[in-house]
Amino acid sequence: MLDALKQINSTSAFNRWAGFEVTHAASGEAELSMAFRDTDMAQYAGFLHAGLIGALLDTACGFAAGTVAGNVLASHFSVNCLAPAVGEVFFARGRVVKAGKKQVFARAELFAQSGDQLKLVATGDAILVPV
Repeated sequence: MLDALKQINSTSAFNRWAGFEVTHAASGEAELSMAFRDTDMAQYAGFLHAGLIGALLDTACGFAAGTVAGNVLASHFSVNCLAPAVGEVFFARGRVVKAGKKQVFARAELFAQSGDQLKLVATGDAILVPV
């Protein structure tokens, strides 16, 4: 499963540019990591840009859903920013909440790591459809 998600991840030009790495995969679960680059990932105040927050959460949800439903597309996605996204590395952990034949409900959490500290900075929910 992990190798399959790594292969899928490698086909996305955006994911390669951002440096997304698939670090864990199991049935209904996926985890990504991304090292922060202040040169092209920060918003005006120096935090991780909300677009990248959304992309990490969306991808973690999609990859988690893919482990149980194959190829999926998001039909709905929401993001909750809980704290400024400040860190050296970010980890997005996605999991399937419920998988049906026509829809998969997934949730993800985004953590910022600074030194040995992990802080929850955002959450996301997605509804995905198998294609």
